[in-house]
Order: sequence, then structure tokens, then C-alpha cells
Amino acid sequence: MKISFTQEGKVPVAAGGVGLFFEDLNYALDGGLYAEMLENRNFEAKDVHGEWDHYIVDEDGGYGWEVSPAHAKVSLKIKTDRALFPENPHYMRVETQTDGAGVSNKAYDGIYLTKGLGYKISFYARSYDYRGAVRVGVFGADVMLAGRKIKIVTDGKWHKYSFTVKAKQDAERAQFRFLLEKAGTLHIDAFSMMPENAVLGVFRRDLVELMKAMNPGFLRFPGGCVVEGNDLANRYLWKNSIGPVERRKQNWNRWAVHATGPETNWRSDYSHYGQTLGVGYYEYFRLCEYLGARPLPVVSVGIACQYMSTEFVPLGSPELETYIQEALDVIEFANGGVDTVWGKVRADMGHPEPFGLEMLGVGNEQWEASPVQKDTGKPAPNEFYKRFELFERRIHEKYPDIKIVGTVGPTVDTESHRDAWKWTRENLQKNPNFVYVSDEHFYVSPQWMYDHVDVYDSYPRIGTVYAGEYAAHVPGSGAAGFNAPQSNCWEGALAEAAFMTGMERNSDVVIMKSFAPLFARLGYTEWCPDMIWFDGKTAYGSASYYVQLLYSQYTGNKAFKTVTDEKGVYASVTERDGTYFVKAVNANGREVQAEVTADVDFGAMTRIIRLEGKPDEYNTVENPTLISPEEIAPAAPASLTLPPYSFTVMIFKK
Repeated sequence: MKISFTQEGKVPVAAGGVGLFFEDLNYALDGGLYAEMLENRNFEAKDVHGEWDHYIVDEDGGYGWEVSPAHAKVSLKIKTDRALFPENPHYMRVETQTDGAGVSNKAYDGIYLTKGLGYKISFYARSYDYRGAVRVGVFGADVMLAGRKIKIVTDGKWHKYSFTVKAKQDAERAQFRFLLEKAGTLHIDAFSMMPENAVLGVFRRDLVELMKAMNPGFLRFPGGCVVEGNDLANRYLWKNSIGPVERRKQNWNRWAVHATGPETNWRSDYSHYGQTLGVGYYEYFRLCEYLGARPLPVVSVGIACQYMSTEFVPLGSPELETYIQEALDVIEFANGGVDTVWGKVRADMGHPEPFGLEMLGVGNEQWEASPVQKDTGKPAPNEFYKRFELFERRIHEKYPDIKIVGTVGPTVDTESHRDAWKWTRENLQKNPNFVYVSDEHFYVSPQWMYDHVDVYDSYPRIGTVYAGEYAAHVPGSGAAGFNAPQSNCWEGALAEAAFMTGMERNSDVVIMKSFAPLFARLGYTEWCPDMIWFDGKTAYGSASYYVQLLYSQYTGNKAFKTVTDEKGVYASVTERDGTYFVKAVNANGREVQAEVTADVDFGAMTRIIRLEGKPDEYNTVENPTLISPEEIAPAAPASLTLPPYSFTVMIFKK
């Protein structure tokens, strides 16, 4: 069979078109990318449960903390009087009648230590009459593996204690403890334990290294549905995410009530899932710098998650001005000079130079709708189109160069999707600056992807696409539930690779793309498949991760019209400075002999990088590179064998 490409109709490929979409889902941030090792470190946990438009938020500040040793005579009480900080007012009173007793922290699956690595530990304590010392750190059985004995100041005031220790040995599922050497009473708050190798002092290194290896062109944050909130009070407020970490007001996570129902008594296994905001907008922007990725923050348009709520701020309400101002202020925070209000806040946090924000997402995946209101029982239009037009006008009046990322809803090839594109294109014809790109989301079967590889061939060349959330969901692969690494089997990743050949061939239409979700913590996963899986000790890329990595690393700046003459074989070709990147997917269960031809001299094959496997195979903690790139030596200038179920990148040079 032949893979043929022609110069006629070639189109430009935007730089950095393959990026990352981050949302605090599957314990991706607290318990994941945020290197903080303790859970509910500030006693602000909420226990959230409920259903559509009716969520109950109970304070549960003691979550994740237990008496240590288990049967010691210790009384624990959550208090709020004379709090350390008013933004997070809860703290714990520990009263022990036993020497050497206190509390331990759940720390998700326990503490994992690496021998010789340093760990920064800190906490606040207040003592009125306790004059003894405390032992703070990580214990295995009754042996302290990393910790210190600290003398407590007795003056009735809050004091911060911090120190760094090195782990004496490797440890798994160890326990963080705070123990009073003598019987007595203490108030404690704002704990922290961070590995000394955290990237920028904030981010878990192995996860960031997997991100950086992709050479992402952009990073979208903080979501996703988290932006919208399960109700408007629950939405992500970026201004709460800046300033001193201890003073960032904790929020409950929208995913704490995912997939609840009467069969679960309207409560999920993750009802305590929260956002400490230890990573906020300042840290996100710094992470983008570290990755060399363009930042893409997303702001709310005053509509709560339409899958979870009917709540929205009416278009004519004065309250909507708050949302518009939040959008304007985040641009000033990122780009403003030190003489501006929010630029000064950024500078005071340690970054006087602007972050160079170019893009802003306005809304997540909203659509024009008239939900039935719980208070009146009558439908009310959310007027999404008009409110987006208002946001666009106000943003571009002040910041005409900002590229606005719009949305055409959460589905493709539906009435709402088609109507959103009609509205978008009508506005683009009147105002080419209306949106830079429109965000499409699709979670579909592998067969859908194969059937729609050519879908962008017929898209009108008015308006460009950001495939912001997509993945192949293999039927039956997640039968064990959402905690299912097997959902990232090769069958799905191969279909994604095939679909991406169509994206790449139509790079004049699809100029940005990001697989979703990005992260999943094993045992804490609510949505799959996911790009990167991890536990407290290790992290690995799924087969889908390596597909994305090859597209990011091996793409030119021009895309050619490409065809194949074999059913089940999909291909795309790009070129940069005389180097040609030919991608070929063989979705057949048999090998195919392939020859590359063109109407231009593309040189000879110099490298072959290949992914292959059986459809049901997937990477695991035990075998993290079962499906990963393999370098193959070329045996001919322009021909090769495509193995069954394989994705191959061929590199040609003149």
C-alpha cells in the first residue's frame, strides 16, 4: 500500500499545538501535582454530599487525623476561637493524658520516603501551659524515620515551627505523627510536609517531568468543571488562590459529589475531596514558565456547571460585573506593570516581570439553555451567547490583543454544537477578533474516532478549533469502575493516534489540542481513561500519553494533503526545514507493507519511532513502559512494514 502526500493544498501548522489540560480531578492536585504530602493539613475539610441543585456541605475538620497511638487517652476537638487566620479558621485542640501521644495524619495512602531525600516540615502551635517538647515527623512502627524533637513556646500565641530532615531509609505507607512527649494540651494548625526536590518548591517532580517531556505548547488551567462549580459559590475564585498559602481560603471540590445517586445515599467515596489552593494562579503561571508552555487560564461567565446545577447570574444583574472584573483582573495580574493593582500583587509574590499571558478561556463548556429553576419551577434562559458577547466586548475594549478561547459546548455533532458554531461564525464574519479558537470536547468510542478521522476535512474555514478535551473510551474497559488503569488500553490510544492524523492534516482548522484528563491517582480516580497514572511513590505515562508525546515532539510547521490506499491505515505528513514527519496508524490485525510517495523530493528515511501492542494491553505501575516508543532502524529509503495495531513515526531528510 502507499502513503501519498502532495504539496498542493498544504497548510500551516501552528507552533505548540499539542498542549496539556489540567483540572483538579482524580486527586490530580491535592494528593498529586501539588507536592504537599499531608491530607487536610489545615483542618478545613468539608464533607459534601447531595444531588442536582441541592448540595450539603458539612464541616469535618478532623477528617484524616486520628489519635496516635490508637488507644491512647487523647481528646481531639476542632475549634475556631482565636483562629490562626480568619480565611481558614479551624484548628485542632489536642489534649492527651498519656505521655508520648498525639495525632497522626492519613496522608492519602500514607507517607512514602526516599532514603537520603530531604523533607521540609512545618506547623503552627499555640500553648498556654504546655511546657514540654513534641516529636514531629514520619514513623514506621515506633521508629522515627524522618522528624525532629521540637520545644514549644508557652506564651498563648501562635508560633510557626519549621525544619528540614533527611529520610534515614526508604519507606512506604508510613505514618506522619505529632506527639506530645508529656501529657498536656496544645492547639495546632497549618501543617506541611514537602519533599525538598519539589519543582519550584511546589510541584511533585516525577509528575512535572512527565509533563515537561511532552514539550507542551500550552497549559490550560484550572479546569474544566472546577471553573464553573457545582453552584456559583463553589466556583473557582482565582483571587482566593494567591497570597500566603495559609491564608488561601479552602474550597470544596466540585468532583466530591461526582456520580452520586440514591444507590449511594447521595454520597461518593470522595466526599472530602477539597481544594487547599496551595497551588494557585501564581504557581500555575510559574509552572507554565518552567514547562515553556503558554498559559491558558479559564474564567467563569456566571453559569454553574450545567450538568450539576441550574444556577446562573442573570444577564442584566449587577452581580455579573464581578465576573467580568475577575476576567479583566486576571489579565492585569499576569501582564500588568508593578504600578498596577494586580501587577503589584504578582510582583510582591516574587515575580515583578509580566508572565506574558496571550490567551484567556471565557467559560468552560457552557451552552445556550433554559433550565427549569428550582425556586419557580419555570424555565429561564441563561443567555450564554449574549453574555459571552458582553465578556468579549469588555475584554477587548481594555485588552485588544488578548486571544479569547471560546466554547461550542460539551458535545460534537449535536444540535447545540451546530447552533454554537453558527453563532460563532456569524460573529467572526462581523468581528474577526471575536474568538481566537473555539473549544470542542468529545469523549467517544474508538470506532467513532475511526469513523470520523476525516471530520475536519469538511469544516468551514471560518473559525478554528481547540480540541480541548478528548479521549477514546473503550467499551467495557472500565467495567471494574473508574479506578481502572486498564481503561487506557492500546485499543483506545491507537484510535486517538488515528483521529489525530485527521487533526494534523487539517492544521488550518485544528490549531490546538489536549487530551483529558491529565492525571489520575490510583485508588482515588473518578474519571478514566487518563493520560498519567500515579500513586504515592511512582508515576507513569499511559499508552495515550505516548501518543500525545510523539505528536508533540515530531511535528513540522506545514501539513500536507495525505491519503492512503489501504482500509484501516491512517496517515498525516508535516515538514519543517527539509525534515519530513510521516505518521502512520495501522489499525488492522495484520501487518501492512507501506511505501511513502510524494510530488516533492522528501529525501530518505533516517529514523523510525514506533508504538505497538495488543489492543487490550496497558501500562501499569509494575510494567510502566509496556507500550512506549521504540526506535527502529530503517531498512529502506521510503518503505517499511507497519506491524498490526501500530503507530509509526517516520522521519525523512533530504
